[in-house]
Amino acid sequence: MRKFKYSALLALPLVFSCVAEAAENANNYTLEQVVVFSRHGLRAPLASPSSALGKVTPNEWPQWDTPSSYLTTRGGALEAYFGHYFSEWLVDTKLLQADVCPTEKDVYFYANSLQRTIATAQYFSVGAFPGCIVPVYHKEKLGTMDATFNPIIRNDTPEFKQKAIDSINAAAGPGGVIGLNERLKPIYEDMSKVINYGKSATCTVDKQCDFLAQPTTINITASQEPGISGPLRTGTSVADAFILQYYEGSPLSDVAWGQIKNNEQFEKLVSIKEYYNTVNFSAPVVAKEVSTNLINYIHSVFDNKDAAKFTFLVGHDSNVASMFATLGVKPYNLPNQFETTPIGGKILFERWKDNTTGEQLLKIEYVYQSTDQLRKLEQLNRENPPQRVVLELASCPINAMGYCSFDKFENLLNELAK
Repeated sequence: MRKFKYSALLALPLVFSCVAEAAENANNYTLEQVVVFSRHGLRAPLASPSSALGKVTPNEWPQWDTPSSYLTTRGGALEAYFGHYFSEWLVDTKLLQADVCPTEKDVYFYANSLQRTIATAQYFSVGAFPGCIVPVYHKEKLGTMDATFNPIIRNDTPEFKQKAIDSINAAAGPGGVIGLNERLKPIYEDMSKVINYGKSATCTVDKQCDFLAQPTTINITASQEPGISGPLRTGTSVADAFILQYYEGSPLSDVAWGQIKNNEQFEKLVSIKEYYNTVNFSAPVVAKEVSTNLINYIHSVFDNKDAAKFTFLVGHDSNVASMFATLGVKPYNLPNQFETTPIGGKILFERWKDNTTGEQLLKIEYVYQSTDQLRKLEQLNRENPPQRVVLELASCPINAMGYCSFDKFENLLNELAK
């Protein structure tokens, strides 16, 4: 498991490499187009006395300054800082001009139709282009999932359902989801103690007092998200609330009512959420089913000669997990983070031109805020950049500079569209 406390010295080579790379790109490569997929920023958890989370502990969950699932004030500030950094990067790479409001030919912002996704795009645009009017488009009524971002099952055949269930069990490892639950038993037992599960309404009223014994089922139903009930899902909801409280700036001694004693224990608890997303949304059969609309949209942007130079999309971690699995992103590590799909993290699909050969190239980067940058509400700029990690597709090997052939990327997208 990854630690999320790192020496500042470890981050320095990353900063220097980015500076060196920028100089190299300025001489040999030209950035022509960028499509960004962003997970929404910091939101309030889904915790209230009447919610599922409210029933699994007798303790009172912290009150937030925004409704459940909404982007928080702090989340908005973090996105504005992110936008400021991107404005500098876009000028440094000469994709956009400095001190000029972008036109619709320059930028396009499109978000899922939920408050947290729309607000993420709005705050980012204000940070990137202060004083400019940059529309944020969303297709549906506020609070309604847009089909482009909605990770739901659309195939209602029994054959597909069984393939999807088999795929999820295979992704879970030996023994399927049940086997994974057995391997996670020590972490579940620790979480049960942390939340005082034995005195919760779920135990005292519903008489479900064994955290691990919660009924486990895999739900594959048309028009619904894939889901796994039981301790993995409950643990994910609890871990999510802890992570968000930690990002909001609370000291570890205050997270989970002071019951988490050290960073290692905290990391183990929040790993439950990582397992859920990986098993549920990265299982190959499920991933392709729920990511097709988003991948096709990204494909359409690159195929459209009239598309904006900079397209900014905002969705969810489920979108990232399923999209990565379908595209064949190789295993990666995000330094200074303990999530593989960090809150507010941005995946950059960049189209470059080799100035020497004229070849079209692709670079994919994960740009994200470190745990400390989130917790300390740090401003982002050239001197204090976010973290950047180059990703690689199995079907598109990268060179020493992190580029692969854009034609190979196009071929992959064409194959996935069949």
